[in-house]
Amino acid sequence: MILSLQQTAAGRIGIAECEGALTNLYFESDPLPGDAEIGETAFLREAFRQLQAYFQGGLREFDLPLDPRGTPFMREVWRHVAAVPYGRTASYRDVAVAAGNPKAVRAVGMANRLNPVPVFIPCHRIIGSDGKLTGYRGGLPLKERLLDLERCRCAGGG
Repeated sequence: MILSLQQTAAGRIGIAECEGALTNLYFESDPLPGDAEIGETAFLREAFRQLQAYFQGGLREFDLPLDPRGTPFMREVWRHVAAVPYGRTASYRDVAVAAGNPKAVRAVGMANRLNPVPVFIPCHRIIGSDGKLTGYRGGLPLKERLLDLERCRCAGGG
């Protein structure tokens, strides 16, 4: 695993790649893996370029191979989370239903919390069924900023 660190609009972020696919995104508060090789590759430069473009409101969809590691259920949840369009939200229940298990709302929440590539798999777009923001590994203020950024751009603002 090769890990690169950069300052972004969301603070210092680490992005890791393995064999040409993005495997992890680390927020400033996340512990970094001790076995990662700190470095830079053309792939990591492109991942950061796309991430910076997203934060500036100029990119709505990432075009990078992702290889998030998780259970088959987690990968299914992440597939449905990734399908939530830019500027839109879905509830944990919506994702559970889409994943074929309407009673797995808490498990969907856990899969979201363990999403190894937040932002790239936009788990910030998943909210409570009452419309309230709930947990986000990067913190609720960042979740709100990301949602506001997307709403603003969808409304044609900024």
